[in-house]
Amino acid sequence: MNEMKDGKDPIDDKFLKDTTINLLAAGTDTISSGLTWFLWLVATHPFVEAKILEEIKENLPSREGNWKCLGIEGINKLVYLHAALCESLRLYPPVPFEHKSSLKPDVLPSGHKIKSNTMIVYSLYSIGRVEEIWGEDCLEFKPERWISKKGEIIHVPSYKFIAFNAGPRSCLGKEMSFIEMKMIIVAILLNYHIHVVEGQVVKPSISLILHMKHGLKVMVKKISI
Repeated sequence: MNEMKDGKDPIDDKFLKDTTINLLAAGTDTISSGLTWFLWLVATHPFVEAKILEEIKENLPSREGNWKCLGIEGINKLVYLHAALCESLRLYPPVPFEHKSSLKPDVLPSGHKIKSNTMIVYSLYSIGRVEEIWGEDCLEFKPERWISKKGEIIHVPSYKFIAFNAGPRSCLGKEMSFIEMKMIIVAILLNYHIHVVEGQVVKPSISLILHMKHGLKVMVKKISI
């Protein structure tokens, strides 16, 4: 399929194939990991759950049978839900670490000199918990930190909020992932109350994807609307 399109460079089959596979693969374990940590955080922070439900009921019109319309326009109105998702991804990024390799000698912003082909590994999990970056309350689950006084989402540079990578390497499926997670969350929280089973140890596993090491045990109760 290496055809010339309007004088532009020919389309690279390998690039298209790799991009497609990347989008499919990146949206499976990462989405499930992100949703698991989010639901645990919300279930253990009742005030946040109440705020999310209040926002959903105010902004999403009801359909027959009390189902909510999950259109993109309505989903985009859920500012507090978006803030809560960003906060969850800051604390528990689905991909906890990344690595880069230098093509040629370079000097990092910190002043450190590196040689060509040097592999640098950095922790997204740690970056989201650095006091100098996020403040003294960096370990707290606080969606409000993402909302301005005008009630809008505060833009945070990708090199600070790095859950979706940064710069030219930013995740192509970022917006699609947000929409997918929001739709799933709305459907769950409107219909079920999730209660975390007490006494279990909740901690991350050390792996490429930040899964819960022992899974998440919950009691799910149907909500009567």
